[in-house]
Amino acid sequence: MKQILSLPICRCISVIILVSVACQNNRESEQKPLDKTEDNSPENINFKVVNAFPHDTTSYTEGFLFHKGLLFESTGHTNTFASSRSAFGPVDLKNGRIEIKAEIDKNRYFGEGIAFLKDRIYQLTDTTHIGFIYNDETYKKLGTFTYDGDGWGMTTNGNYLIMSNGSSNLYYREPSTFKIIKTLNVTDNNGPVQNINELEMIHGYIYANQWLTDNILKIDTTTGKVVGKLDLSSLKTEAKMKYPFSEETNGIAYDSVSNKVYVTGKLWPLIYEIQFNH
Repeated sequence: MKQILSLPICRCISVIILVSVACQNNRESEQKPLDKTEDNSPENINFKVVNAFPHDTTSYTEGFLFHKGLLFESTGHTNTFASSRSAFGPVDLKNGRIEIKAEIDKNRYFGEGIAFLKDRIYQLTDTTHIGFIYNDETYKKLGTFTYDGDGWGMTTNGNYLIMSNGSSNLYYREPSTFKIIKTLNVTDNNGPVQNINELEMIHGYIYANQWLTDNILKIDTTTGKVVGKLDLSSLKTEAKMKYPFSEETNGIAYDSVSNKVYVTGKLWPLIYEIQFNH
């Protein structure tokens, strides 16, 4: 009788223990998402180098882009490097030299980014609040435009010019008036992202060099969020080994016809063709 009565009691105790453990596990599973901190940092974008070409080490790179199958580069002048120029033109990938198509007085203007839009070339200058407009066939200077603040990088979405000035903002400007149509604030998980520099549009995203770093940021054009990051510090290290005066990464160019991406830096000895998911 004792043994017969003890069996149900044991079972009841076992059931109570199991229910208690299950309830505790459920409470823990419900609490875990509340304790977990979500990581909103930009995804690291892996890349590989598939080719390398010469780059003129007197080219202080400020703009880098493709137009009608040609790789164009714009440069600024710095007193530290007397042979540098404020100019732009297509790059000969056999020797890395720019075929100068237009040049501004380097003693007055520090050349910055350029963009091609609707048969025109737009060129920014750094701190003089003035830009220049050229015909994209003859390279004849057609006029000027003005803007507040600095002029750094520039790209286009086919309708508007998109300009950086070293802040965390990108400015969409109407090309005929240069009026600001839209301001896009660039942010990541830490807040506003400063020093946005040279720009390139690839498949609806803006890729931007960040000054004083070797990062290229992938920016969502609808939200301004940095959703990815390419760390090109390994290329910068290689550039400095080949030419000690190489400075930070600057310049990303996308050839939409061949689907190729080229990157370089200020005074680098090489232009790299890289591959990554974009």
